[in-house]
Amino acid sequence: MIGYATLGTNDLARATAFYDALLAEMGAKRMFELERGIIWGVPNRPSLGVLKPFNGEAATVGNGTMISLMAESPAQVQQIHAKALALGGTNEGDAGPRGTSGFYGGYFRDLDGNKLCVFCYAR
Repeated sequence: MIGYATLGTNDLARATAFYDALLAEMGAKRMFELERGIIWGVPNRPSLGVLKPFNGEAATVGNGTMISLMAESPAQVQQIHAKALALGGTNEGDAGPRGTSGFYGGYFRDLDGNKLCVFCYAR
């Protein structure tokens, strides 16, 4: 149901470098390049954008806001989580199983403090 999600940034060049490298791990490429941001994705799937806020105000982190990126396997979850940390992101929860539903996820914050989760359902 989700078509796309966006995160705010105050340093577009830094955010673009972070997400170019991170989302390449999932096969995503730049779909749109706008004056105030970039949107990445793969055809016919939800996409992710990083933008300077339209109103010209500073980007801030939403309390309780999180974007989740769906991975193919627990190994890819671990790979993407590790890549985010290697790119300067901060750990918000090591990659691993959560609960008994088969959910496998890792949590991190990007360079602007936005919270993300990379996850899959392990079978």
